[in-house]
Amino acid sequence: MPGNRPLGFLFALLAVTIWSGNFLIASGFVDEIPPVTLAALRWITATAVFLPFARRDLQRDMRALLDHRVELTVAAVTGVTLFNTLVYVSARTTDAVNMALFASTTPVFVVILARIFLKERISPLRWAGLAIAIAGMLAIATRGSLDVLVHMTFRLGDVIMLAAGFLWAVYSILVKRKPPTISRNAYLGATFLLGTIPLVPAALVEQCFVPAWSFTPAVLGAVLYIGVLASLVAFFLWNSAIMHIGPGNAALFQYFMPVFSGVGAWLLLGQPATMVHAVGFVLIFSGVVMATRPR
Repeated sequence: MPGNRPLGFLFALLAVTIWSGNFLIASGFVDEIPPVTLAALRWITATAVFLPFARRDLQRDMRALLDHRVELTVAAVTGVTLFNTLVYVSARTTDAVNMALFASTTPVFVVILARIFLKERISPLRWAGLAIAIAGMLAIATRGSLDVLVHMTFRLGDVIMLAAGFLWAVYSILVKRKPPTISRNAYLGATFLLGTIPLVPAALVEQCFVPAWSFTPAVLGAVLYIGVLASLVAFFLWNSAIMHIGPGNAALFQYFMPVFSGVGAWLLLGQPATMVHAVGFVLIFSGVVMATRPR
């Protein structure tokens, strides 16, 4: 059956809104907790909360899960183990402008991979919408200054962010190819569990090479946010959006992340909102509307 487009758009928008808070936490806690440890705590929390609800689905679909264990493992490693870990590492080695710039490559990767593996058509209107949305994202990331864009310096963190964007595109394609014999809860439960397992020993090894850190109430609140909302809730919304509107359309909503992050920084951190943010929002909104129009 065809997906519900308005519902898919709503799911994608809600997921991106929640993930915008995740980027604020990644930047705000860069000196409070090591990146791999933060990723491990995030996914341990998400898995512990979700598995009791997914247990029956996992038991019922175990045969199908074993039959598709390779695809599930790849989805778990790309979407759970590596993507957010690389984002947290990137936040330590580059600035917000570069992170936003390289984050914009993710929808491009998704559109190209969807064309190759899912045969999704890329119309001229979609390319035009994609370009307009990128222009809006760049306007916000560079604060409307061409000089900022021209004189950007590239670091290791930029390469890491580029790799993270590609891995997220791979995960989004794999979600769309989810076998119908596996329920949504079983798919999420399996990927959460498989993706969390390698993060635990990696976090333990990391403790040998980083300064001591404290599990403060602020850190606890951040872990609960990214573990329950940015992982469990947002992933459920994102996967649902992909099933309704496809990975190419869903990925375009990621261009709203700089907008929502800016709103969050304005409300929570007192950072100013300028006319550039308004112009960027209009460009992003117009580009996404153009690129997601039905044929």
